[in-house]
Amino acid sequence: MGTIHDTVLRIRQRVAALGPGNWLLAVSGGMDSMILLDAAAETLDHDGLTVATFDHGTGPAAREAVALVAEQSLHLGVGCVSGRAERAASSESEWRAARWNFLNDVAARLDATVVTAHTLDDQIETVFIRALRGAGPRGLAGLLADSPVARPLIETTRAEIEQYAEGDGTPYVTDPSNTDRRHLRNRVRLDLLPAMERATPGFSRSLLEVAEKAAGWRARMEAVALTFHVMSDSPESHSFERRELRGFPAASLGFLWPALCARAGIVLDRRGTERLAAFTIEGETGQQIQLSGGVTVLMDRRTITFRQIASNG
Repeated sequence: MGTIHDTVLRIRQRVAALGPGNWLLAVSGGMDSMILLDAAAETLDHDGLTVATFDHGTGPAAREAVALVAEQSLHLGVGCVSGRAERAASSESEWRAARWNFLNDVAARLDATVVTAHTLDDQIETVFIRALRGAGPRGLAGLLADSPVARPLIETTRAEIEQYAEGDGTPYVTDPSNTDRRHLRNRVRLDLLPAMERATPGFSRSLLEVAEKAAGWRARMEAVALTFHVMSDSPESHSFERRELRGFPAASLGFLWPALCARAGIVLDRRGTERLAAFTIEGETGQQIQLSGGVTVLMDRRTITFRQIASNG
């Protein structure tokens, strides 16, 4: 890992590689994101920097974190925008959704790109969680998948972050919920991954290799998807030529169909992707299947057509 000076320099270089632009730093007050703020303030033009911090409404610790972010942003000369949940969320997914709604709204208003402090350890945990949930090859890319979000610390370990904080004296708060084993990610971080690493040394590295291969395969399939012709006779109906899909094995279709459907504004879950891949290979003219979200998939002689139920909202 090198000396503290080397680590600080390396992390700052990774953040500096963002270059000129409008950047919205997602800063929670925790160690990772406060290091992101410090490194960005040291290496990027402040005119293009804004900090966004969000109070999930979970109590004093959350308020303390937002106050620290605002104070440190002012100290570093970086503008800060804060938000607060209208009601306390009851699950990790609700917290995440509320935070991302806030971040995306602020980013759109500022015409900025969201920058997060996700680390290599976050990537390992994400891939492991997705594997536990039975994710397909597309989902196993984890945080390496193409995204509108910038993650300059994705190759930085949590140990490097801790070394930076120790050497630079960066202030941060520790969220008490980080040790609450009711949350799956905490159980993965504190119990499951260490146990797997003890039983199979190198397990985490293997997860990263799987993710890298999945990300590469996903990128290739998304490039292939751009070559397909999408036919639309209404906003709720999109068709693809069957002949263009012939010859793809189910594994490749598991990457290809989500990319194709994204072009049509359709989001596939894992089960829907698997059903669609099997239908593409085994389906016959005149057959149809139902997918979640009110989507019907029909197969005729030439095409596979997706029809969505129009929203009344």
